[in-house]
Amino acid sequence: KSSLQPKENATENCTINHDIHQTLSPVVYIFVFILGLPANCLSLYYGYLQIKAKNELGIYLCNLTVADLLYIFSLPFWLQYVLQHDNWTYNELLCKICGILLYENIYISVGFLCCISIDRYLAVVHPFRFQRFRTMKAAAIVSIIIWTKEIMTCCFVFTHGEISMDAESHVVCFEHYPIKEWEHNVNYYRFSAGFLFPFFLLAFSYCGILRVVHKSHGTQKKKKIQIKRLVSSTVLIFLVCFGPYHILLVVRSLLENNCLFAEKIFNIYHVSLLLTTFNCVADPVLYCFSSESTSQNFAKMRDSCLTCLGCLRTETKESYLLNAPETPITITRLLSLWYHSKPVVLMTALTGIS
Repeated sequence: KSSLQPKENATENCTINHDIHQTLSPVVYIFVFILGLPANCLSLYYGYLQIKAKNELGIYLCNLTVADLLYIFSLPFWLQYVLQHDNWTYNELLCKICGILLYENIYISVGFLCCISIDRYLAVVHPFRFQRFRTMKAAAIVSIIIWTKEIMTCCFVFTHGEISMDAESHVVCFEHYPIKEWEHNVNYYRFSAGFLFPFFLLAFSYCGILRVVHKSHGTQKKKKIQIKRLVSSTVLIFLVCFGPYHILLVVRSLLENNCLFAEKIFNIYHVSLLLTTFNCVADPVLYCFSSESTSQNFAKMRDSCLTCLGCLRTETKESYLLNAPETPITITRLLSLWYHSKPVVLMTALTGIS
């Protein structure tokens, strides 16, 4: 057993079946770690290129990626925790750090997803009216505000002992059954400020983008479909990754007042928590690799590696000479393309305009 001495018996001796933590959780953690780590490293590099090109979108992408990476680095600790039948063998400080990284990933990710959606909305719908809000300085200030707000929220919320003893004398981390009284208001705040309000911001932003896309006669039908898929995928992934978890937070706050209900909702609640983990993989796929130019660059890099290994014919190198390097598109260039009915305008605006 762990030598830790929990500060309070938060579980009230509830007998919970933790089998899901020994079966599904390790698979998800390993999958997200193996796929998410390289994907987010590439995403961080892509964000750096955007910043280098003086594109404020790069600041939001880098912050979003850093939040994902911090959580990914905590996954080995959570993996060991679940494989040891939910028995935390480290000290309470590390439990708090890992728990904070988990919640920070959720709400900082949500914050920067909203920033990206609003930035794209302003770029497409109001390219001139709100230019002062689409600068590097403004993006840096907003980023500092988001990080400060979430860190202060964590300092206020996580002042309680976060390790406790369950009925099997295992030291559990960030798990209370049934939930404590102080958690009720916190859960309502998370649902309203951390999910519902950001969802309305995303929906408003992307509805505005879709209206512009629909009214644009110079945009090809194929491009319109591509933009609509990107927008709908973003909203859908937001709902799938964060919706079930926040809904169950409210359900637990309203109905969980005894061990019987806690046992019934345990599995579905932890499945919803695992869904939030997939956000670490979805973010780089949606916001970086969905760009046509970025996809072409990665395809070139992949084929170049294969060519060096002798897996491709020498002739394939010639086809890449026809592709021009990616350059940032200015607002002036945007209008020029717009008035000449170039179909790439809206797609470029969605992936970043400097």
